Amino acid sequence: MRRRHLLGALLLTPVLTACFASSGDDSPSAASGGSRLRVALAFPPAENLSPYGADATLLSRLGVTEGLTALDANGAAAPALAESWRRENDRSWLFTLREATFQDGSDVTPAAVAAALTHATEAKPAPAALSGVTLTAEPAGDAVRITTKTSDPVLPLRLSSPNLAVFAAKAYSRDGVDPVGTATGPFELTKVTGSTSAALDRFDDYWGGRAQAPGIDARFIADGTARANALRTGQVDIAEAIPVAQAASLDKATLEETATTRTTSLQLNTKSGPFKDPKLRAAARRAVDGSALVKGVFEGYADPGAGIYGPAVTWAAGKRVEPTRRAAAARPNGTAVTLATYDNRPELPEVAQVLQQQLQKAGFKVTLEVREYSRLESDALAGKFDAFIGARNSLVDTGDPVGVLASDYTCDGGYNLARLCDQKVDKAVAEADEATDTSRRQDAAMRAEAAILGTDAVVPLAHQSIIVGVGTDVRGALLDPYERTLVGTGTRR
Repeated sequence: MRRRHLLGALLLTPVLTACFASSGDDSPSAASGGSRLRVALAFPPAENLSPYGADATLLSRLGVTEGLTALDANGAAAPALAESWRRENDRSWLFTLREATFQDGSDVTPAAVAAALTHATEAKPAPAALSGVTLTAEPAGDAVRITTKTSDPVLPLRLSSPNLAVFAAKAYSRDGVDPVGTATGPFELTKVTGSTSAALDRFDDYWGGRAQAPGIDARFIADGTARANALRTGQVDIAEAIPVAQAASLDKATLEETATTRTTSLQLNTKSGPFKDPKLRAAARRAVDGSALVKGVFEGYADPGAGIYGPAVTWAAGKRVEPTRRAAAARPNGTAVTLATYDNRPELPEVAQVLQQQLQKAGFKVTLEVREYSRLESDALAGKFDAFIGARNSLVDTGDPVGVLASDYTCDGGYNLARLCDQKVDKAVAEADEATDTSRRQDAAMRAEAAILGTDAVVPLAHQSIIVGVGTDVRGALLDPYERTLVGTGTRR
């Protein structure tokens, strides 16, 4: 099997922005010129660029938004809009702000930050980073005091989530949050053309220094072959999520591979339909052969699914706990199920086809439904499919291993595609969330993972690497295992 490697240049930029740069030149002379970057993204906006859902990552990958903290190369909380913080007591933290300016010219003040976080707590549905968490924010001199209803030892990690980006007061209205010209990042969103493109200009007053590229022209290209062709023909400078099937046809010098914390999984609808029966879920799990997917679909750019956390979460393998309460598998006897996935990640329809064959061999009758993600998400969350194949980054929401468990597999989870509501799972996740010591929190997270896997609500299929296409004249593209960043102050051509 191909050995994946985390690219060697996972270095923080001189002004710490938790970015992962392949190369770059931060000299004043480099910042004075340069060409606009042309970037192809795989996912069009699904929620009008709301920062509270999946679109939040689009904004962070384009260098538009920031939160109080960021993630460094080791997955620890690093300074962003907050230059430092300290824990006052079990439930209260004080975050001291740096001097910074919103893109509308107003100052980033404690009152503005407190108001932004308050808006996030009031969003419906709740941002994934706040799943199961109640917090209040208030100004305290040159700092912001954040108090949680219960102890939250990973609050600095939680605040790094793209869901909790900070915007100027003018961004907020009854209609939602308008990110155009109201964020704090090195690039200012100036125009959005539906779900096809967006234009960004350099924000010259960015606290971390003037970006080297004068702006970004972003295109949302859901079709992976089209993204690869755009890179091949020089129409774009950076193309994310190059399909493995297209990698061989591109110049090797333009391909950058990095391990990620992303896992492709089969989510089974536990609330309605055939997979409400745990014995049929067990039958589906037994039918799956992840090694065939890795070899035949991912062409070695993945490992067979071992759990919710994959090899890029380096501590997980040594702490993994085997599920103990799985149901006995029933005979499907021609049970009809609908299996859905999306084509923004071109491997997923292929995974679905292989899985269809595996499930049918086991005795299920499987109907496939493939759509672009923005046209699929609401139906998936509403439980309109019996099964769903998705690729989920287990650390993207908070950087905390417990966060994805709370949002995806608890009764109140905001991204619960399996519609799982199990008291034992909720208890295990709650116990993990209460652990304050890092090692004990990881141990508890693995026990919670075992409780979730024991329900067969989710069947891990493969742990992926990603391939980013980067033009040979581009410097400073950001290769991030957490998939939160793509361009930053040092990215240029």
